[in-house]
Formats: sequence, structure tokens, C-alpha cells
Amino acid sequence: MSGDWGPVLVAVVLFVVMTPGLLFQIPGRNRVVEFGNMQTSGASIAVHAVIYFGLITIFLIAIGIHIYAN
Repeated sequence: MSGDWGPVLVAVVLFVVMTPGLLFQIPGRNRVVEFGNMQTSGASIAVHAVIYFGLITIFLIAIGIHIYAN
């Protein structure tokens, strides 16, 4: 019995990378893009959610990443 771990791995990695304020934030509080400021806002949460949805759609549906484990 094998499971497809591709969607799980892609979702977790993108969730960590796309967390607003961790690596970058769009829009920032003072500039359009801020890096590593560890702050967030409602607008940046919305923008990062749309980017997350777009990237996860591309990786899982368009490219079709699959990782099988025994």
C-alpha cells in the first residue's frame, strides 16, 4: 500500500514559505515588499493567500507533483 505524499509536502512547504512576515511580506507596512519583518496585516494575509492558492494549483494540478512512499 503506497500513499501519495506530493500534495502534503508541497502544501506544508508552501505554507511555511508563504507565511506573511516570515521571509517576505507583500504589501509591507512601509514598502511594497518587506523582508523578515515578522509583522503582518489583513491585506498581506489576503495577498499571500491568493499567491498560495495560485502556486499550489500550479504545482499540484498543472505540473502534477507526486511522491509515493511504501
